[in-house]
Amino acid sequence: MKQSLTPTQNLGSHYNRTDQLHDQSIVISDKLINLADSFEKKEHSWFITSHVPTDLTIQVQEITFNVHKYPLIAKCGYIAQLEFQPSISNFGYDLKLENFPGGSETFEIILKFCYGLPADLSPNNIAPLRCASEFLEMTEELEAGNLISKTEAFLTLLVLSSWKDTITVLKSCETLSPWAENLQIVRKCCDSIAWKASRENIPRDTDCNEQWWFHEVTTFRIDHFMRVISAIKAKSTRPEFIGKCIMHYAERWLPGMDMEFEGLRGYGIGRNDLQFSIMSTRKEEGGYGLSKEQKVIIENLLSVLPPQPEAVPCKFLLQMLKMAMMYSASPALISELEKRVGMMLEDATVNDLLIPSYNSADLGKLVNSPEGHTIHNIDVVQRIVEYFLMHEHQQQEKTSRINVSKLLDSYLAEIAGDPNLSITKFQVLADLLPENARTCDDGLYRAIDTYLKTHPSLPEHERRRLCRMMNCDKLSLDACTHAAQNDRLPMKTIVQVLFSEQVKMRKAMQAKELAPSGNNSEPDENHSSTDAEIKSLKAELENVKARMAELQSDYSELQQEYEKINKQQKNVSRWSLGWSKIKKSFHTKVEGNETGESHPGRFSKRRSSMS
Repeated sequence: MKQSLTPTQNLGSHYNRTDQLHDQSIVISDKLINLADSFEKKEHSWFITSHVPTDLTIQVQEITFNVHKYPLIAKCGYIAQLEFQPSISNFGYDLKLENFPGGSETFEIILKFCYGLPADLSPNNIAPLRCASEFLEMTEELEAGNLISKTEAFLTLLVLSSWKDTITVLKSCETLSPWAENLQIVRKCCDSIAWKASRENIPRDTDCNEQWWFHEVTTFRIDHFMRVISAIKAKSTRPEFIGKCIMHYAERWLPGMDMEFEGLRGYGIGRNDLQFSIMSTRKEEGGYGLSKEQKVIIENLLSVLPPQPEAVPCKFLLQMLKMAMMYSASPALISELEKRVGMMLEDATVNDLLIPSYNSADLGKLVNSPEGHTIHNIDVVQRIVEYFLMHEHQQQEKTSRINVSKLLDSYLAEIAGDPNLSITKFQVLADLLPENARTCDDGLYRAIDTYLKTHPSLPEHERRRLCRMMNCDKLSLDACTHAAQNDRLPMKTIVQVLFSEQVKMRKAMQAKELAPSGNNSEPDENHSSTDAEIKSLKAELENVKARMAELQSDYSELQQEYEKINKQQKNVSRWSLGWSKIKKSFHTKVEGNETGESHPGRFSKRRSSMS
C-alpha cells in the first residue's frame, strides 16, 4: 500500500507572511513561490534544484542536505525553535541532527513533503516517518494536515488491514527504539497480529498461508517476537499454534537445533555435528559473543512455552533442553523443562536423550581433550526418569512403563560404551525402574554385556554386581543361548542362565508336542519336519543337562579351591590363574564333548545377533 502526499498549502503562502525569528522581522518576497524543482545527489550531499540559493546545511548521519531554512521552519516545530549560527564555510546555517529516527533516507522524504514534492508512504517507511515527524514536531498547530496526522492515519489504516503489511511495519520498528515503543507503534502491531491470530489462527488472505506467516514472524528480533507471542497468548489462541511459532523461531535462530547428537559414535575423535555447528557459527560471528545472544533467545522461548502437553512434541523439548544445557540457561527453566520431558518420556527416542555433558564454556576444551569426561549427561536423564515415575504415580497409570523401560535399556546400551562411565552411575540409572516395569530383560542384558566389553579389566565382584541387576528368568531363549556362551559373564551368572535356558527349552518342547496336528490334507513332510524339531529339542535338552552337570561339578571344585586359597592366604595371582583354567576347561566342554565331537543340538552352533 502506497500513498503520495503533498502539502495542503502552497509553500509560497508561507513566504507571503512575516515570520518572527529571534526577535527579527523577516519579510519574504512574493516572488519566492516555487523554491524546489527536484533533488540532486552528489557523492554524500543532496542539493535542491532551485533559482533561490540555499541557506541551511543539515547533516543526518553521513549525508549533508543543502536546503532552504523557511520551508522546514513552516512545518517543523523543532527546527523553528533553534537558534542558528552563521556558517563559516558557506555563509549559510549549519544543523546536525543526532540520532534522527530512520536516518538520512527518512529525512529525504520529509524534505520532499516540506517542499511540496510527492512523498510516497509505504509499509516499509511509515514507522520511520511517524517517528521522525514526532522528532521534528510536525504538528497540526503549524499547519493542518501536517506529517504527524497523515502518518498516524496511514499507520492506523495499514495495521488494521493486512497481515503482511502489519508484519512489515513491526519489522521496521527494530531500528527505531525508543521512538516506536513510546509512540505505541510496536504495541499496535502486536495487538493487531494477536487479534488476527485469535480470530483465524492462520492468515486466510489469498496471498498468505501458514508457512509464510510462520516464516515472517521468525524474522522478528527476540523482544518483538516475545511481544507478539505474549499478545497471542492473551487472546487464548490454541496452544498448538503458539507452539508451532516457537518451534519455527528456534529452528531459525538456534544453530544445531535440528542436528542429532552423535554421542559415542563420535567419541573416538571427540567431535560431532552439533559441536561443529556451534563452533562454526561462533567463528563466523567473530568469537564467543554469540553465546549470550543464544542464551537470551533460549530463556525467552522457554518462558513462553504453553504448558499444555499438545503444544510441542517431546522431541522439541529435548532439543531445547540440549541447547539450554549447552548455553548454561537459567537452572529454574532447565528444571521445569526436565519435568515436562518426564511427563512425555514415552514419546522420546534414544537419540533424543543423548545430551552432551558439557556447555559452551568448556566445549573447546572437551573437543581437544575428551579424557576423563563422560560424553553424556547421565544426571539429566536420571532426573527425567525420576520425574516420569513421579508423574506416573500421581496419574496412577502403568501402561507407559513398558515403553519407557525399553527406552531406558536402549539408552543404557548406548552409554555403556563410554569408558569413563562409572559402574555406580550405570547401576543407579538401571535400577530406577521397579522390577515389574520390565517384561523382558534382553535389553538390560545387552547393556550389561556392552559395559563388560568396554571395561574388560572390571574385577569379578563388580561383574557379579552388574549381573545381579538382571533377572535370568526374564531373558528370551536367544538371549539365554548367547549368555551361556559369554565368557565375560561371571560363572555364577552362567549357571543361572543355563538353568533358565533348560526350563525355557522344556516349555518350548512341550508346546510343540501339544500343538494340534493341523489340517489332515497337509503334506507328510510337514509332520516329518515337526517330528524332527521335537527330536532336535530333546537332543538339545539332554545336551544342556549334561553340560549343566559338568558345570556344577566345575563350580564345586572352584568353590573348594577358593576356600583353600583363602585359608592358606596364597597369592591372588594363583587364584586368577586357576580361575582362568577352570573357565577355559568349561568353555572347551561347552563347544565339544570329551571325544572331540560336536554336540548335535542347536546350542553349540547358534550365535545370537547380540554379540
